[in-house]
Amino acid sequence: MDMDGSNGCPSTAAPRSRPLSIRTKPRAPSAEWTTEDSTADKEPVTPTARLMEDLYIVVTMGLGSPLNLPVFSAGIATQLTRYPRFQSIQVADGSKDGNRRWARVKVKVDDHIIVPALDPVAVEADADQVVEDYAASLVRLPMDASRPLWEFHFLDFPTSEASSTVVLLVHHSLGDGMSLMTLVFASARSVADPTRLPAMPKQPERTAAIYMPRPRSAGALAFLGWVWSYFVLAWNTMVDVAFFAATVLFLRDPKTSFSHSDDTVFNPRRRFVHLSLSLDDVKFIKNAINCTVNDVLVGATSAALSQYYFRKTGNTITEKICLRSVLPVNLRATTSLQKYVDLIESGKSGDVGWGNQLGYIILPFHVAMHDDPLVYVRKAKKTLDRKKRSLEMVFTCMISELFLKLFGMKAGAFIFRRMFTNTSMLFSNVIGPAEPTEFCGHPITFIAPGLYGAPQALIVHYTSYCNTIKVTLSIDDEIFPDYSQLLDDFAVSFGHIKDVASGL
Repeated sequence: MDMDGSNGCPSTAAPRSRPLSIRTKPRAPSAEWTTEDSTADKEPVTPTARLMEDLYIVVTMGLGSPLNLPVFSAGIATQLTRYPRFQSIQVADGSKDGNRRWARVKVKVDDHIIVPALDPVAVEADADQVVEDYAASLVRLPMDASRPLWEFHFLDFPTSEASSTVVLLVHHSLGDGMSLMTLVFASARSVADPTRLPAMPKQPERTAAIYMPRPRSAGALAFLGWVWSYFVLAWNTMVDVAFFAATVLFLRDPKTSFSHSDDTVFNPRRRFVHLSLSLDDVKFIKNAINCTVNDVLVGATSAALSQYYFRKTGNTITEKICLRSVLPVNLRATTSLQKYVDLIESGKSGDVGWGNQLGYIILPFHVAMHDDPLVYVRKAKKTLDRKKRSLEMVFTCMISELFLKLFGMKAGAFIFRRMFTNTSMLFSNVIGPAEPTEFCGHPITFIAPGLYGAPQALIVHYTSYCNTIKVTLSIDDEIFPDYSQLLDDFAVSFGHIKDVASGL
Protein backbone atom coordinates (compact mmCIF):
# COMPACT_ATOMS: atom_id res chain seq x y z
CA MET A 1 0.00 0.00 0.00
CA ASP A 2 1.40 3.38 -1.00
CA MET A 3 1.80 6.16 1.53
CA ASP A 4 0.30 9.57 0.90
CA GLY A 5 3.23 11.92 1.07
CA SER A 6 1.06 14.96 1.60
CA ASN A 7 0.16 14.11 5.17
CA GLY A 8 2.37 11.21 6.20
CA CYS A 9 -0.66 8.93 6.69
CA PRO A 10 -1.52 5.80 4.77
CA SER A 11 -3.91 6.20 1.90
CA THR A 12 -7.17 4.43 2.74
CA ALA A 13 -8.69 4.22 -0.73
CA ALA A 14 -8.95 0.45 -0.51
CA PRO A 15 -8.10 -2.25 2.04
CA ARG A 16 -5.29 -4.59 1.21
CA SER A 17 -3.84 -7.87 2.29
CA ARG A 18 -0.31 -8.47 3.50
CA PRO A 19 2.44 -8.00 2.58
CA LEU A 20 2.25 -4.20 2.49
CA SER A 21 2.95 -2.74 -0.94
CA ILE A 22 4.90 0.19 0.46
CA ARG A 23 8.38 1.49 0.04
CA THR A 24 10.70 0.07 2.67
CA LYS A 25 14.27 0.47 3.72
CA PRO A 26 16.75 -2.17 2.56
CA ARG A 27 16.59 -5.26 4.73
CA ALA A 28 18.97 -7.96 5.76
CA PRO A 29 18.50 -11.38 4.17
CA SER A 30 15.21 -12.78 5.34
CA ALA A 31 15.26 -15.08 8.35
CA GLU A 32 12.85 -17.96 8.51
CA TRP A 33 12.17 -21.02 10.58
CA THR A 34 10.07 -24.11 10.58
CA THR A 35 9.11 -26.27 13.54
CA GLU A 36 10.19 -29.85 14.04
CA ASP A 37 6.63 -30.87 13.16
CA SER A 38 5.47 -28.68 10.29
CA THR A 39 2.27 -30.67 9.92
CA ALA A 40 -0.96 -29.64 11.59
CA ASP A 41 -1.06 -29.74 15.35
CA LYS A 42 -3.95 -31.40 17.15
CA GLU A 43 -4.60 -28.53 19.56
CA PRO A 44 -8.10 -27.07 19.07
CA VAL A 45 -8.78 -23.35 19.04
CA THR A 46 -10.42 -22.61 22.39
CA PRO A 47 -13.94 -21.19 22.52
CA THR A 48 -12.61 -17.94 24.01
CA ALA A 49 -10.08 -17.56 21.19
CA ARG A 50 -12.85 -18.06 18.62
CA LEU A 51 -14.82 -15.24 20.23
CA MET A 52 -11.79 -12.95 19.72
CA GLU A 53 -12.22 -13.02 15.95
CA ASP A 54 -12.61 -9.25 15.57
CA LEU A 55 -10.18 -8.18 18.30
CA TYR A 56 -6.59 -7.03 17.71
CA ILE A 57 -3.92 -5.85 20.12
CA VAL A 58 -1.75 -2.89 19.14
CA VAL A 59 1.36 -2.45 21.30
CA THR A 60 3.43 0.69 20.77
CA MET A 61 6.95 0.40 22.18
CA GLY A 62 9.45 3.22 22.31
CA LEU A 63 13.07 2.25 21.68
CA GLY A 64 16.00 4.00 23.30
CA SER A 65 18.22 3.71 20.22
CA PRO A 66 17.87 4.07 16.45
CA LEU A 67 16.56 0.97 14.72
CA ASN A 68 19.08 -1.72 13.80
CA LEU A 69 16.83 -3.80 11.56
CA PRO A 70 19.17 -6.80 11.00
CA VAL A 71 19.67 -7.17 14.76
CA PHE A 72 15.96 -6.81 15.54
CA SER A 73 14.96 -9.20 12.76
CA ALA A 74 17.47 -11.81 13.94
CA GLY A 75 16.18 -11.37 17.49
CA ILE A 76 12.61 -12.03 16.37
CA ALA A 77 13.66 -15.16 14.49
CA THR A 78 15.60 -16.41 17.52
CA GLN A 79 13.01 -15.65 20.18
CA LEU A 80 9.66 -16.33 18.54
CA THR A 81 10.58 -19.89 17.60
CA ARG A 82 9.80 -20.64 21.25
CA TYR A 83 6.19 -19.46 21.06
CA PRO A 84 3.86 -21.91 19.32
CA ARG A 85 1.05 -19.39 18.76
CA PHE A 86 3.38 -17.19 16.70
CA GLN A 87 4.07 -20.16 14.41
CA SER A 88 0.45 -21.21 13.88
CA ILE A 89 -2.67 -20.37 11.93
CA GLN A 90 -6.27 -21.41 12.42
CA VAL A 91 -7.66 -24.09 10.08
CA ALA A 92 -10.93 -26.01 9.97
CA ASP A 93 -10.71 -29.43 11.61
CA GLY A 94 -13.17 -31.01 9.19
CA SER A 95 -15.88 -31.62 11.77
CA LYS A 96 -19.57 -30.94 11.16
CA ASP A 97 -19.54 -28.34 13.93
CA GLY A 98 -17.07 -26.20 12.03
CA ASN A 99 -14.51 -26.29 14.83
CA ARG A 100 -11.01 -25.01 14.23
CA ARG A 101 -7.54 -26.06 15.34
CA TRP A 102 -4.06 -24.61 15.35
CA ALA A 103 -1.77 -25.70 12.51
CA ARG A 104 1.99 -25.08 12.51
CA VAL A 105 3.34 -23.38 9.40
CA LYS A 106 6.68 -22.25 8.05
CA VAL A 107 7.35 -18.70 9.18
CA LYS A 108 9.27 -16.18 7.11
CA VAL A 109 10.15 -13.28 9.39
CA ASP A 110 10.40 -10.83 6.50
CA ASP A 111 6.66 -11.27 5.83
CA HIS A 112 5.92 -9.97 9.32
CA ILE A 113 8.20 -6.91 9.30
CA ILE A 114 7.03 -3.62 7.80
CA VAL A 115 9.18 -0.49 7.54
CA PRO A 116 7.04 2.24 5.96
CA ALA A 117 8.72 5.16 4.19
CA LEU A 118 6.72 8.11 5.52
CA ASP A 119 6.70 11.72 4.44
CA PRO A 120 9.93 13.26 5.87
CA VAL A 121 8.32 16.70 5.98
CA ALA A 122 5.51 15.41 8.19
CA VAL A 123 8.02 13.57 10.39
CA GLU A 124 10.11 16.71 10.79
CA ALA A 125 7.04 18.82 11.60
CA ASP A 126 5.49 16.53 14.25
CA ALA A 127 6.99 13.06 14.68
CA ASP A 128 4.65 12.19 17.56
CA GLN A 129 1.61 12.89 15.39
CA VAL A 130 3.00 10.73 12.56
CA VAL A 131 3.36 7.78 14.97
CA GLU A 132 -0.20 8.32 16.22
CA ASP A 133 -1.57 8.55 12.68
CA TYR A 134 0.29 5.44 11.56
CA ALA A 135 -0.94 3.35 14.50
CA ALA A 136 -4.48 4.55 13.81
CA SER A 137 -4.17 3.47 10.16
CA LEU A 138 -3.47 -0.16 11.13
CA VAL A 139 -7.05 -0.77 12.27
CA ARG A 140 -8.29 -0.43 8.69
CA LEU A 141 -5.81 -2.87 7.15
CA PRO A 142 -6.86 -6.55 7.07
CA MET A 143 -4.31 -9.19 7.97
CA ASP A 144 -3.51 -12.25 5.85
CA ALA A 145 -5.02 -15.28 7.61
CA SER A 146 -2.74 -17.65 5.67
CA ARG A 147 0.11 -16.47 7.91
CA PRO A 148 0.39 -16.25 11.71
CA LEU A 149 -1.45 -13.08 12.66
CA TRP A 150 1.30 -10.85 14.01
CA GLU A 151 3.41 -8.03 12.57
CA PHE A 152 6.15 -5.63 13.64
CA HIS A 153 5.91 -2.11 12.18
CA PHE A 154 9.09 -0.04 12.55
CA LEU A 155 9.16 3.77 12.56
CA ASP A 156 12.83 4.71 12.51
CA PHE A 157 12.81 8.37 13.57
CA PRO A 158 13.01 10.10 16.95
CA THR A 159 9.95 11.28 18.86
CA SER A 160 9.55 13.10 22.17
CA GLU A 161 9.77 9.79 24.06
CA ALA A 162 11.99 7.52 21.98
CA SER A 163 14.77 7.33 19.40
CA SER A 164 12.61 5.02 17.28
CA THR A 165 9.29 3.22 17.62
CA VAL A 166 7.98 -0.27 16.97
CA VAL A 167 4.28 -1.08 16.74
CA LEU A 168 3.37 -4.72 17.33
CA LEU A 169 0.05 -5.79 15.82
CA VAL A 170 -1.29 -9.12 17.14
CA HIS A 171 -4.60 -10.89 16.70
CA HIS A 172 -6.17 -11.41 20.13
CA SER A 173 -6.70 -15.14 19.51
CA LEU A 174 -2.91 -15.61 19.84
CA GLY A 175 -3.00 -14.54 23.47
CA ASP A 176 -4.22 -12.14 26.13
CA GLY A 177 -2.21 -9.49 27.99
CA MET A 178 -0.67 -12.09 30.29
CA SER A 179 0.50 -14.17 27.32
CA LEU A 180 2.07 -11.17 25.60
CA MET A 181 3.75 -9.98 28.80
CA THR A 182 5.14 -13.49 29.30
CA LEU A 183 6.55 -13.26 25.78
CA VAL A 184 8.16 -9.88 26.58
CA PHE A 185 9.72 -11.12 29.83
CA ALA A 186 11.09 -14.31 28.30
CA SER A 187 12.42 -12.57 25.16
CA ALA A 188 13.87 -9.48 26.85
CA ARG A 189 17.03 -8.93 28.84
CA SER A 190 18.01 -6.55 31.61
CA VAL A 191 19.77 -3.40 30.41
CA ALA A 192 21.99 -3.51 33.50
CA ASP A 193 23.00 -7.12 32.82
CA PRO A 194 22.14 -8.43 29.33
CA THR A 195 22.96 -11.98 30.40
CA ARG A 196 19.85 -12.25 32.60
CA LEU A 197 16.11 -11.76 32.32
CA PRO A 198 14.53 -8.51 33.56
CA ALA A 199 13.43 -8.39 37.20
CA MET A 200 9.95 -9.74 37.80
CA PRO A 201 7.38 -7.35 39.26
CA LYS A 202 5.67 -8.25 42.51
CA GLN A 203 2.33 -9.83 41.70
CA PRO A 204 -0.74 -8.71 43.68
CA GLU A 205 -2.17 -11.21 46.12
CA ARG A 206 -5.73 -12.50 45.77
CA THR A 207 -7.74 -12.06 48.95
CA ALA A 208 -11.07 -13.81 48.32
CA ALA A 209 -12.15 -16.39 50.90
CA ILE A 210 -11.12 -19.36 48.76
CA TYR A 211 -7.53 -18.11 48.72
CA MET A 212 -7.32 -17.74 52.52
CA PRO A 213 -6.16 -20.68 54.67
CA ARG A 214 -8.54 -22.12 57.22
CA PRO A 215 -7.69 -20.90 60.75
CA ARG A 216 -6.68 -23.85 62.92
CA SER A 217 -5.78 -22.45 66.32
CA ALA A 218 -7.28 -18.96 66.47
CA GLY A 219 -10.46 -19.96 68.29
CA ALA A 220 -14.12 -20.39 67.46
CA LEU A 221 -14.69 -16.73 66.60
CA ALA A 222 -11.99 -16.76 63.92
CA PHE A 223 -13.41 -19.97 62.51
CA LEU A 224 -16.92 -18.48 62.32
CA GLY A 225 -15.47 -15.43 60.58
CA TRP A 226 -13.81 -17.70 58.04
CA VAL A 227 -17.07 -19.56 57.41
CA TRP A 228 -18.97 -16.27 57.13
CA SER A 229 -16.53 -15.08 54.45
CA TYR A 230 -17.65 -18.02 52.30
CA PHE A 231 -21.29 -17.04 52.69
CA VAL A 232 -20.40 -13.50 51.65
CA LEU A 233 -18.43 -14.83 48.69
CA ALA A 234 -21.35 -17.01 47.55
CA TRP A 235 -23.90 -14.20 47.93
CA ASN A 236 -21.78 -11.63 46.10
CA THR A 237 -21.09 -14.11 43.31
CA MET A 238 -24.79 -14.84 42.83
CA VAL A 239 -25.60 -11.12 42.72
CA ASP A 240 -22.80 -10.36 40.26
CA VAL A 241 -23.68 -13.26 37.97
CA ALA A 242 -27.33 -12.14 38.02
CA PHE A 243 -26.29 -8.62 36.98
CA PHE A 244 -24.05 -10.08 34.28
CA ALA A 245 -26.98 -12.09 32.91
CA ALA A 246 -29.20 -9.00 33.06
CA THR A 247 -26.54 -7.03 31.18
CA VAL A 248 -26.46 -9.62 28.42
CA LEU A 249 -30.27 -9.73 28.18
CA PHE A 250 -31.55 -6.19 28.75
CA LEU A 251 -29.66 -4.04 31.27
CA ARG A 252 -27.65 -1.31 29.56
CA ASP A 253 -25.91 1.90 30.49
CA PRO A 254 -27.66 5.21 29.84
CA LYS A 255 -26.79 7.02 26.63
CA THR A 256 -24.09 9.59 27.35
CA SER A 257 -21.31 11.41 25.54
CA PHE A 258 -19.23 8.22 26.03
CA SER A 259 -21.64 6.06 24.01
CA HIS A 260 -22.24 5.27 20.36
CA SER A 261 -25.52 6.63 19.04
CA ASP A 262 -26.14 3.35 17.20
CA ASP A 263 -24.69 0.13 18.63
CA THR A 264 -25.60 -1.84 15.51
CA VAL A 265 -23.00 0.01 13.46
CA PHE A 266 -19.35 -0.62 14.29
CA ASN A 267 -16.95 2.19 13.49
CA PRO A 268 -13.48 0.80 12.76
CA ARG A 269 -11.83 4.17 13.36
CA ARG A 270 -9.61 4.10 16.41
CA ARG A 271 -6.95 6.38 17.88
CA PHE A 272 -4.29 5.27 20.35
CA VAL A 273 -2.97 8.03 22.62
CA HIS A 274 -1.04 7.73 25.84
CA LEU A 275 0.63 9.60 28.69
CA SER A 276 2.95 8.67 31.54
CA LEU A 277 2.28 8.76 35.28
CA SER A 278 4.89 8.32 38.00
CA LEU A 279 4.57 4.93 39.69
CA ASP A 280 6.21 6.41 42.79
CA ASP A 281 3.45 9.06 42.91
CA VAL A 282 0.79 6.37 42.57
CA LYS A 283 2.36 4.43 45.43
CA PHE A 284 2.55 7.62 47.49
CA ILE A 285 -1.22 8.11 47.12
CA LYS A 286 -1.77 4.41 47.88
CA ASN A 287 0.15 4.69 51.15
CA ALA A 288 -1.39 8.04 52.10
CA ILE A 289 -4.97 6.74 52.09
CA ASN A 290 -4.27 3.04 52.75
CA CYS A 291 -5.49 1.52 49.51
CA THR A 292 -4.03 -0.35 46.53
CA VAL A 293 -2.48 0.79 43.25
CA ASN A 294 -5.59 -0.43 41.43
CA ASP A 295 -7.79 1.66 43.73
CA VAL A 296 -5.79 4.76 42.78
CA LEU A 297 -5.96 4.03 39.05
CA VAL A 298 -9.70 3.33 39.06
CA GLY A 299 -10.32 6.43 41.18
CA ALA A 300 -8.22 8.63 38.88
CA THR A 301 -10.13 7.24 35.90
CA SER A 302 -13.48 8.15 37.52
CA ALA A 303 -12.17 11.64 38.24
CA ALA A 304 -10.98 12.12 34.64
CA LEU A 305 -14.24 10.85 33.15
CA SER A 306 -16.20 13.15 35.47
CA GLN A 307 -14.14 16.20 34.55
CA TYR A 308 -14.53 15.48 30.83
CA TYR A 309 -18.27 14.70 31.05
CA PHE A 310 -19.33 17.83 32.93
CA ARG A 311 -17.15 20.12 30.81
CA LYS A 312 -18.46 18.67 27.56
CA THR A 313 -22.15 18.41 28.46
CA GLY A 314 -22.48 21.52 30.62
CA ASN A 315 -24.83 19.55 32.89
CA THR A 316 -25.38 20.56 36.48
CA ILE A 317 -22.60 19.43 38.78
CA THR A 318 -25.16 17.87 41.13
CA GLU A 319 -25.91 15.16 38.53
CA LYS A 320 -24.56 11.69 39.23
CA ILE A 321 -24.43 8.81 36.76
CA CYS A 322 -22.94 5.34 36.79
CA LEU A 323 -21.07 4.03 33.77
CA ARG A 324 -20.06 0.40 33.68
CA SER A 325 -16.94 -1.06 32.15
CA VAL A 326 -15.91 -4.57 31.19
CA LEU A 327 -12.79 -5.54 33.11
CA PRO A 328 -10.98 -8.64 31.73
CA VAL A 329 -9.30 -10.62 34.52
CA ASN A 330 -6.48 -13.13 34.13
CA LEU A 331 -7.64 -16.47 35.56
CA ARG A 332 -4.16 -17.96 35.88
CA ALA A 333 -2.45 -18.20 39.26
CA THR A 334 -0.65 -15.03 40.33
CA THR A 335 2.63 -17.00 40.34
CA SER A 336 2.17 -18.12 36.73
CA LEU A 337 4.30 -15.36 35.16
CA GLN A 338 7.51 -16.53 36.85
CA LYS A 339 6.55 -20.17 36.27
CA TYR A 340 5.91 -19.65 32.55
CA VAL A 341 9.12 -17.70 31.99
CA ASP A 342 11.08 -20.48 33.71
CA LEU A 343 9.40 -23.07 31.46
CA ILE A 344 10.31 -21.09 28.33
CA GLU A 345 13.90 -20.70 29.47
CA SER A 346 14.13 -24.45 30.01
CA GLY A 347 12.80 -25.18 26.52
CA LYS A 348 9.31 -26.25 27.65
CA SER A 349 7.26 -23.48 26.06
CA GLY A 350 4.65 -26.05 25.06
CA ASP A 351 3.71 -26.37 28.75
CA VAL A 352 2.96 -22.67 29.08
CA GLY A 353 -0.67 -21.60 29.38
CA TRP A 354 -0.77 -19.57 26.17
CA GLY A 355 -3.89 -18.16 24.64
CA ASN A 356 -6.75 -16.39 26.39
CA GLN A 357 -7.61 -17.40 29.94
CA LEU A 358 -9.91 -14.56 30.88
CA GLY A 359 -12.92 -13.96 33.04
CA TYR A 360 -14.89 -10.72 33.09
CA ILE A 361 -16.04 -8.30 35.75
CA ILE A 362 -18.67 -5.60 35.23
CA LEU A 363 -16.97 -2.69 37.00
CA PRO A 364 -18.96 0.50 37.74
CA PHE A 365 -17.42 3.96 37.41
CA HIS A 366 -19.17 6.77 39.25
CA VAL A 367 -19.31 10.04 37.30
CA ALA A 368 -19.92 12.98 39.63
CA MET A 369 -18.25 16.17 40.81
CA HIS A 370 -16.61 16.11 44.26
CA ASP A 371 -14.86 18.95 46.05
CA ASP A 372 -12.41 16.44 47.53
CA PRO A 373 -10.70 14.44 44.73
CA LEU A 374 -9.81 11.68 47.20
CA VAL A 375 -13.50 10.75 47.23
CA TYR A 376 -12.99 9.17 43.80
CA VAL A 377 -10.27 6.90 45.16
CA ARG A 378 -12.23 5.98 48.29
CA LYS A 379 -15.28 5.08 46.20
CA ALA A 380 -13.06 3.02 43.91
CA LYS A 381 -11.60 1.19 46.92
CA LYS A 382 -15.08 0.36 48.21
CA THR A 383 -16.13 -0.96 44.80
CA LEU A 384 -12.99 -3.04 44.26
CA ASP A 385 -13.03 -4.44 47.80
CA ARG A 386 -16.56 -5.65 47.10
CA LYS A 387 -15.50 -7.22 43.76
CA LYS A 388 -12.63 -9.05 45.46
CA ARG A 389 -15.21 -10.90 47.56
CA SER A 390 -16.80 -12.46 44.49
CA LEU A 391 -16.02 -15.12 41.89
CA GLU A 392 -17.74 -13.16 39.15
CA MET A 393 -14.81 -13.48 36.74
CA VAL A 394 -14.74 -17.30 37.07
CA PHE A 395 -18.45 -17.77 36.50
CA THR A 396 -18.70 -15.28 33.62
CA CYS A 397 -15.99 -17.25 31.83
CA MET A 398 -17.72 -20.56 32.57
CA ILE A 399 -21.12 -19.27 31.41
CA SER A 400 -19.73 -17.91 28.14
CA GLU A 401 -17.86 -21.11 27.30
CA LEU A 402 -20.79 -23.32 28.34
CA PHE A 403 -23.21 -21.49 26.07
CA LEU A 404 -20.72 -21.62 23.23
CA LYS A 405 -20.25 -25.39 23.59
CA LEU A 406 -23.97 -26.12 23.99
CA PHE A 407 -25.47 -23.70 21.47
CA GLY A 408 -22.59 -22.88 19.13
CA MET A 409 -20.68 -19.80 18.06
CA LYS A 410 -23.78 -17.65 17.51
CA ALA A 411 -24.84 -17.99 21.14
CA GLY A 412 -21.33 -17.36 22.42
CA ALA A 413 -20.90 -14.35 20.13
CA PHE A 414 -24.28 -13.00 21.27
CA ILE A 415 -23.18 -13.03 24.93
CA PHE A 416 -19.78 -11.58 24.07
CA ARG A 417 -21.14 -8.71 21.99
CA ARG A 418 -24.02 -7.83 24.33
CA MET A 419 -21.58 -7.68 27.23
CA PHE A 420 -19.69 -5.00 25.31
CA THR A 421 -22.52 -3.07 23.67
CA ASN A 422 -24.54 -2.74 26.89
CA THR A 423 -21.61 -1.23 28.80
CA SER A 424 -19.83 2.07 28.20
CA MET A 425 -16.15 1.22 28.20
CA LEU A 426 -13.46 -1.42 28.60
CA PHE A 427 -10.81 -1.15 31.32
CA SER A 428 -7.64 -3.19 31.81
CA ASN A 429 -4.24 -3.07 33.47
CA VAL A 430 -1.08 -5.12 33.03
CA ILE A 431 2.09 -5.26 35.12
CA GLY A 432 5.26 -4.87 33.08
CA PRO A 433 9.01 -5.19 33.76
CA ALA A 434 10.26 -3.61 36.97
CA GLU A 435 13.61 -2.46 35.53
CA PRO A 436 14.96 -1.05 32.25
CA THR A 437 14.72 -3.77 29.61
CA GLU A 438 16.02 -4.40 26.11
CA PHE A 439 14.11 -6.34 23.47
CA CYS A 440 15.90 -7.84 20.46
CA GLY A 441 18.98 -5.75 21.17
CA HIS A 442 17.11 -2.44 21.63
CA PRO A 443 16.41 -0.74 24.99
CA ILE A 444 12.72 -0.10 25.65
CA THR A 445 11.66 3.36 26.85
CA PHE A 446 7.92 2.72 27.16
CA ILE A 447 5.21 0.12 26.49
CA ALA A 448 1.72 1.29 25.50
CA PRO A 449 -0.75 -1.49 24.59
CA GLY A 450 -4.10 -0.77 22.97
CA LEU A 451 -7.04 -2.71 21.58
CA TYR A 452 -9.41 -2.39 18.66
CA GLY A 453 -12.37 -4.41 17.51
CA ALA A 454 -14.51 -3.97 20.63
CA PRO A 455 -17.66 -1.87 20.11
CA GLN A 456 -17.05 0.53 23.01
CA ALA A 457 -15.94 4.01 22.00
CA LEU A 458 -13.48 4.20 24.92
CA ILE A 459 -10.95 1.62 26.12
CA VAL A 460 -8.58 2.49 28.98
CA HIS A 461 -5.35 0.54 29.54
CA TYR A 462 -2.79 0.95 32.32
CA THR A 463 0.65 -0.66 31.95
CA SER A 464 3.55 -0.38 34.39
CA TYR A 465 7.16 -0.29 33.24
CA CYS A 466 10.06 0.54 35.56
CA ASN A 467 8.94 3.59 37.58
CA THR A 468 6.25 4.63 35.14
CA ILE A 469 2.61 3.77 34.53
CA LYS A 470 1.48 4.37 30.97
CA VAL A 471 -2.15 5.35 30.44
CA THR A 472 -3.29 4.37 26.94
CA LEU A 473 -6.67 5.37 25.53
CA SER A 474 -8.07 3.49 22.54
CA ILE A 475 -10.65 5.92 21.29
CA ASP A 476 -13.26 6.25 18.58
CA ASP A 477 -12.41 9.74 17.37
CA GLU A 478 -15.90 10.31 15.98
CA ILE A 479 -17.31 10.09 19.51
CA PHE A 480 -14.27 11.82 21.03
CA PRO A 481 -13.05 14.38 18.47
CA ASP A 482 -11.43 16.19 21.43
CA TYR A 483 -9.65 13.05 22.65
CA SER A 484 -6.51 15.01 23.53
CA GLN A 485 -8.55 16.91 26.13
CA LEU A 486 -9.75 13.64 27.64
CA LEU A 487 -6.15 12.45 27.87
CA ASP A 488 -5.21 15.73 29.56
CA ASP A 489 -8.05 15.16 32.05
CA PHE A 490 -6.29 12.02 33.24
CA ALA A 491 -3.10 13.96 33.96
CA VAL A 492 -4.96 16.84 35.64
CA SER A 493 -7.18 14.58 37.75
CA PHE A 494 -4.23 12.50 38.91
CA GLY A 495 -2.38 15.70 39.81
CA HIS A 496 -5.31 16.93 41.92
CA ILE A 497 -5.49 13.62 43.76
CA LYS A 498 -1.75 13.68 44.47
CA ASP A 499 -1.85 17.31 45.71
CA VAL A 500 -4.61 16.58 48.21
CA ALA A 501 -2.95 13.34 49.34
CA SER A 502 0.26 15.29 49.99
CA GLY A 503 -1.58 17.42 52.54
CA LEU A 504 -2.79 14.51 54.64
